[in-house]
Amino acid sequence: MLPATVPTSHYLALSALLFLIGAVGVLVRRNAIVIFMGIELMFNAANLAFIAVGRQLGSLDGQVVAFFVMTMAAAEVVVGLGIVVAIFRHKQTVNVDAVNLLKW
Repeated sequence: MLPATVPTSHYLALSALLFLIGAVGVLVRRNAIVIFMGIELMFNAANLAFIAVGRQLGSLDGQVVAFFVMTMAAAEVVVGLGIVVAIFRHKQTVNVDAVNLLKW
């Protein structure tokens, strides 16, 4: 007896839901850390979609692309958190509304 498999449409629906939650987190919240968490959630949703479609097509391309997305997400975390720490040292807040470093 073969094990039951989850249809690809369920994976894609979950991916869309995760992406929507991440996008709402980025657009609604004003805390820089929560915004970065929303971006990471959107990256993970894209990874899930890539891997699900690659599995459906019987190809490893989705996993390869997901690996590169994870690498890009790790670089985003390093650079983003470095910027957040520098801004916090200067402004004593991580609220993105209070940060106006580019204004004269």
